[in-house]
Amino acid sequence: MSTDIWPTVHAERKALADDLADLTGEQWATPTACPEWNVHGVLAHLLSAAKMTPPKFFGKFVAAGFDFDRYVGKEVERESAGGPAATLTAFRAAADRTSAPPGPKDTWLGEVLVHSEDIRRALGISHAYPLDQVARTIAFYAGSQPVIGGRDRVAGLTLEATDTDFAVGSGPRVEGPAVALMLAATGRKGALDELAGPGVEILRRR
Repeated sequence: MSTDIWPTVHAERKALADDLADLTGEQWATPTACPEWNVHGVLAHLLSAAKMTPPKFFGKFVAAGFDFDRYVGKEVERESAGGPAATLTAFRAAADRTSAPPGPKDTWLGEVLVHSEDIRRALGISHAYPLDQVARTIAFYAGSQPVIGGRDRVAGLTLEATDTDFAVGSGPRVEGPAVALMLAATGRKGALDELAGPGVEILRRR
């Protein structure tokens, strides 16, 4: 498996932009699994990450008083200010960028996969993600705690995909589609209904 995240990131950004090309105003305002953001807000967040660089991030983070949520909120506000059509146009233009805030590269792979699915699920759009990259993202979240809290959320559980050859962890089993496992690892409780096994109730309580 290639260690380069960018071909997948670029392809998934373009696929998402295509899926959003003909949304109505009502669809752009659809709530998502991210309580503070509708569909437009999630896309603005993805746009912000695509345009960000480490130096820009640090400057903006300082300006936000070292408050990560405030930093993210300001970025979403800025990138969504022109309305959905402008945000989508800018997202298309940024689709092939390889810049990102500081952090492990798998963070940015996970961002585009998880948030793209946040948007699609809110709108009832299906999409076939590259399952090897979804599995890579689950493994990353299972070992990473900052921001997402994945490591503690799935600690002591075995996550096993039923649609690709992948498992991570040890303990009571949680099994189901890889995308649902990825979402559950990031705290999306709606995905738990797609999962089975003795570990699901443990995960539900966390």
